[in-house]
Amino acid sequence: MATTKWSIDPTHSEIGFKVKHMMFTNVSGKFGAYEASAITEGDSFDNADFSFSADIASVDTANADRDGHLRSGDFFDAENHPKLTFKSSSFKKINDGEFELTGDLNIKGVSKTVKFPVEFSGIMTDPWGNTKVGLSIEGKINRKDWGLNWNSALETGGVLVGEEVRLNIELQFVKQA
Repeated sequence: MATTKWSIDPTHSEIGFKVKHMMFTNVSGKFGAYEASAITEGDSFDNADFSFSADIASVDTANADRDGHLRSGDFFDAENHPKLTFKSSSFKKINDGEFELTGDLNIKGVSKTVKFPVEFSGIMTDPWGNTKVGLSIEGKINRKDWGLNWNSALETGGVLVGEEVRLNIELQFVKQA
């Protein structure tokens, strides 16, 4: 069977995250510049191969000072590590509409294998005749596993920035001719 290439539709996708601030509220952010693709056997996403990269300079938490700090050496070190990347090693079906995505996530020069549950919304044709597929990924990572260690102790106990980063990723791919 022939392989099919799928490209991300950035106008209908979002790469979001949340982190605890002062241990009791969440700060949300997203990456505004990214690329992603999938390669499948025909239109079957069983064992699809995914690649993703995001420009660190595009991190956006709706606060310019915080965004600058995230781009600095205290966190992502955008000057020396301008992209974060992901390359899948497995995409396996668990149940109808449920998959598990496994692959290597590289942040700040550190690569770790991660697994995320994926909701597969299915394949459909949009009103302009484009074949599209939708995926929702929610997962958690510990930022310290990738060397994102900066923090500040609070006088009342605890820390300013939580270690757990919750991912909320909505992807829409378009089948390429």
